[in-house]
Amino acid sequence: MEKHWELYHGSPRIVEHPYPGGGKVHNDYGPGFYCTENLALALEWARPEFRPGFAIKYYLEYEGLSVLDLNSKPYHILNWLAILLQNRVFFMQTGIQKRACDYVLSHFLPDYAGYDVIKGWRADDSYFKYARYFLDNSLSLEQLQRAMQLGNLGKQVVLKSEKAFRRLFYLTAVSSPDRYAAARAARDEEARRKFQKIAAETKPENGIFVMDMIRQNWTNNDARLQ
Repeated sequence: MEKHWELYHGSPRIVEHPYPGGGKVHNDYGPGFYCTENLALALEWARPEFRPGFAIKYYLEYEGLSVLDLNSKPYHILNWLAILLQNRVFFMQTGIQKRACDYVLSHFLPDYAGYDVIKGWRADDSYFKYARYFLDNSLSLEQLQRAMQLGNLGKQVVLKSEKAFRRLFYLTAVSSPDRYAAARAARDEEARRKFQKIAAETKPENGIFVMDMIRQNWTNNDARLQ
């Protein structure tokens, strides 16, 4: 059985030796090195605003590493959202958003500190907007779950610990062709179009909204979240 992952990192420069603490503080899962298992996605990530970039390939020896996979049971989308709210800069615009944010953090934040690697959804500006709609009681839980599937390939692997960084080895880097910049823009546009269709389905009498969860005092192990 293979005991390593092949990972890719999209960047405007070639990073042969990433190091702990080198990333942004307010990323989805906090400081770390953000990668994907999908080469095409890394080639797109490398091309924001049509600037040149690279997909850098590594292998990670994962035997003995602790991995938190937020896309596997028993974790659910509210666990992902709670981690996101703790790490991203989020300005509360309404009282409902503030109350919903506090509730999600107090009831659904998993203990993710101490893991070597975290796997989960990525939250670019579009995905972060979906979370805002949910916290503002404008998007149901089921709609949020569907929205997170939009655009496809929206998952990432994040190295968190020094131990994980010591197990990561540079292999090669390839330049991202211009077509991947266009593909990135097309993917985001398609996700936005589909999201507008989902958001238009909202009816107050249908679905579970965040204020319903607060009133009913949903907890992290609620069977309706599994």
